[in-house]
Parts: sequence; structure tokens; C-alpha cells
Amino acid sequence: QVQLVESGGGLVRAGGSLRLSCVASGNIFSLLTMGWYRQGPGPQRELVARIINPRSTKYADTVKGRFTISRDNAKNTVYLQMNSLKPEDTGVYFCQATWGERAPFWGQGTQVTVSS
Repeated sequence: QVQLVESGGGLVRAGGSLRLSCVASGNIFSLLTMGWYRQGPGPQRELVARIINPRSTKYADTVKGRFTISRDNAKNTVYLQMNSLKPEDTGVYFCQATWGERAPFWGQGTQVTVSS
């Protein structure tokens, strides 16, 4: 079992920046693929960014060039640096951890609100 705790959300004006953090429990963090998902008004969560290692990352087209995902295995933490924020980036951001073919683990989410 992996527990994930997100932090760093908040209210920011368009063009501003936020950095989200997600800390994972346990001692298998380096084996985990870590991702950030966003949930808007509806129930579906969409992938924002995913990282296996610094040379293997994936971004949604809508955030490329503005968001950067990174991880610190020594701190069991994954980050999402969000720059040039837009109102459409608003949503609840969830941290996800996957380990092989096992069911993913999810954090509780952190709210990001971008005002115009």
C-alpha cells in the first residue's frame, strides 16, 4: 500500500505560478511511475503529466512548455511546477502512483483555481 499526500494548491491569477508536491509513503518510491491528473467540473480525470525518470516524461498537449514534472527519489516526492497558468487549468489535481500492473494509488487531491 502506498499513501500519497498532495500539497501546494491554491488560488492564483492567470499568468501566475504554483508548485504542487506529492509525498509517497513506503520504500518503493523509485520503482513507481508517478503522475498528476486534473479533474474539472465532471467526474473524469485527465492526465496532466507523468514521470518514470528524468529522461522519461509525458505531458498533455495543453500544458507542454508551461508545466514541468520532476521527482526526488531521496525525498519520496514528485513535483509539478506550473507556470503561465490559465483559467482552464483550474481543477482538482490528483497525484497517482503506479507499480507494474497493480491498481494505481491516488492521493486525496489539491484544488487549483486560476482567476482571469
